[in-house]
Amino acid sequence: MAMPDPFDRSFRDRVLGGDTLLGLFLDLASPTSAEICAAAGYDWLLIDLEHGASTEADLLGLIHAVEVGGSTAFVRPQTGERIRIGRALDQGARGIMVPRLESAEEAREAVTFLRYPPDGIRGMAIRVRGAGLGAVAHAEVSRLNQRVVGLIQIESTGALRDADAIAAIDGVDVLFVGPADLTHSLRIPGQFEHPDYLAALAAVSAACRKHGKAAGILVYDTAVVPRLLELGYSVIGIGADAAFVGDGAKRALAAARG
Repeated sequence: MAMPDPFDRSFRDRVLGGDTLLGLFLDLASPTSAEICAAAGYDWLLIDLEHGASTEADLLGLIHAVEVGGSTAFVRPQTGERIRIGRALDQGARGIMVPRLESAEEAREAVTFLRYPPDGIRGMAIRVRGAGLGAVAHAEVSRLNQRVVGLIQIESTGALRDADAIAAIDGVDVLFVGPADLTHSLRIPGQFEHPDYLAALAAVSAACRKHGKAAGILVYDTAVVPRLLELGYSVIGIGADAAFVGDGAKRALAAARG
């Protein structure tokens, strides 16, 4: 497989253009699982370093598998630290999902970690995979900034309060709701039909619509997808590979025992 074009910003254009982009979280640290899921046709796959089994040592193999399968690789690092974000981008991640932010100020700082100077403060390295393995000249480095998808999670009361201000930040492309964390932050744990949670979803969508950004969310129940699409959500994660393995194993065993 040829090295991906380091200047290709077509996926980010699709995000900002409002295309419906369905994805999946990768929890298993398995390149085989990643390639199978990519080949199934998901638009994006997110390698989850925050809660999944993967570590930074697994990133290169997982990103390769996602690309071979024909999908786009996002990474959620353990934290929003500059070094964590930079390492994932160096390996070739096309998008970064930043977890557990509490304010627009924190989001504004995190976005600077996504881009090389003068647009940000990402550490300069042009021999890494995310910069074309040395194929990109210093004078062209700023072009690499345009392809990175910046996803900021809305999963705390602080981030929800600042949703409009976060959506206004240049370089924030997606406000991505974490339903479990957000409901716990709102003190309505797991109550996904609660009026406060539904109001939060509407507020995030409105902020994105106002500022020309995409609204995103992770769900495990596909029955809610039509409602989310109607509300304006376009970057939607449909569960995780670990959940699929668990659900399939239980169904098969139950059927055999039945």
